[in-house]
Amino acid sequence: QVHLVESGGGLVQPGGSLRLSCSASGAFYGIYVMGWYRQAPGEQRALVASISSGGSTRYTDSVKGRFTISRRNAENTVYLQMNSLKPEDTAVYYCVTGPPIAPDRFWGQGTQVTVSS
Repeated sequence: QVHLVESGGGLVQPGGSLRLSCSASGAFYGIYVMGWYRQAPGEQRALVASISSGGSTRYTDSVKGRFTISRRNAENTVYLQMNSLKPEDTAVYYCVTGPPIAPDRFWGQGTQVTVSS
């Protein structure tokens, strides 16, 4: 089992920035993909961004150019730098990880991000 702990959520004004962090422990392997999903009220969870162990990244179209995912392999940690935040980015953000064949096998508890003036 892998244990994921997220931090960094909160309330921010439109146009502002937040940085989410997620640390993995337990049966985590360096080859695991790490990523972030989000779930807005009344909507399904959706992938925001992911990063492979080698650093290859993927982003959903709505965050390209605004969000940056990165990871520190030595610390089993993934980050999501979110800039130019919009109200529609408001959601609970979940850290995920897993092997390449199942990159969302393990989930964190989630952290709330609210973008509002």
